[in-house]
Amino acid sequence: MAVMESLLGNEARRFIKRKDSDAGETGRALEELRGTLYNDLRTSEGAKRQQQRFCGPVVAMTFNFVVSIGIIMTNKVVMGKVGFNYPILLTLIHYAVAWLLLAIFKTLALLPVSPPSKSTPYTSIFSLGVVMSFASGLANASLNHNSIGFYQMAKIAVTPTIVFAEFILFNKTISHNKVVALGVVSAGVALAQVTDLQFNFFGACIAVAWIIPSAINKILWSNLQQQANWTALALMWKTTPVTVLFLLALMPWLDPPGALLFKWDLQNSSAVLISALLGFLLQWSGALALGATSATSHVVLGQFKTCMILIGGYLLFDSDPGFISICGAVVALGGMSVYTSLNLKETKKEKSSGSSSNPHQKQTLPLSKPKTQLEPTPEETSEDI
Repeated sequence: MAVMESLLGNEARRFIKRKDSDAGETGRALEELRGTLYNDLRTSEGAKRQQQRFCGPVVAMTFNFVVSIGIIMTNKVVMGKVGFNYPILLTLIHYAVAWLLLAIFKTLALLPVSPPSKSTPYTSIFSLGVVMSFASGLANASLNHNSIGFYQMAKIAVTPTIVFAEFILFNKTISHNKVVALGVVSAGVALAQVTDLQFNFFGACIAVAWIIPSAINKILWSNLQQQANWTALALMWKTTPVTVLFLLALMPWLDPPGALLFKWDLQNSSAVLISALLGFLLQWSGALALGATSATSHVVLGQFKTCMILIGGYLLFDSDPGFISICGAVVALGGMSVYTSLNLKETKKEKSSGSSSNPHQKQTLPLSKPKTQLEPTPEETSEDI
């Protein structure tokens, strides 16, 4: 009997020890999980990894495509039926609502952490905010003063501007096949819009002035996210106040008088507010797409939206843009397919060769000061970037 009690006691002690060991392992696993979540959510590097994990190129560009269609329809209502013909003020409302939403996210601790200030000089953030105000404000002003066809024609010029600017700033070149594909896309979009080229001298000047800020805006958004661990929301939070200030300065010059006399009833205010909410989503999705791809790919996505709207109207709503426009849209879509295929092949080639040994790494903006002896060398930090 004593032997049995001794055996049972030993078994009970081993069982309790095993339970304690399992509990300890569970506790350590929970601590590791908590540390991982904190690192992913409360550091700029972790937040960037989460953005790349959940919002890759396909998701980001699809998000941007859907939101763009929604805001085009909404803005047609706002500037048409509602009669809100103040493009700069509308853009200002968009960014003001975006900044308010970002402030709420920050209060609720939902806003991703920004990288350390020493990694990105404030001049880079300030420059992006200024360029954003001109790119967004002049885009809406061009759409207000020109026909949609001429507005899309002006957007075609953004593609070669980006290619030229990236060559000057970063010595970045693209392959001959890509140049041909982009040329086919531009020619197709031009044919698709050739029947709607109505403009005036003032509208044409605005369209031309918009081309360079639009190209630089896309390049800066893409490079700041890909180089310095910026997420889309964190970068929006830093740049939006600067954009709002410069839009206030542009408003007296480009908006017609009478904004204070607009009838702000429930219906009109609701339409403007919906447009502003979609504007926030458009800015966010556009930033995600630029961070996941490149400035040129984002322009091609915009031209894809144009062609899909034209073909969708013809197939679904019996609109008749004309045989030449339909052919142009089909040609442009073919060029986009080739361009996308070339991008996918390059991506696979880069992955197979390995990022550490790839001699054709992307050139990036010089965002930080020269390294001191105590700081890691470029070779040590290339994997993190």
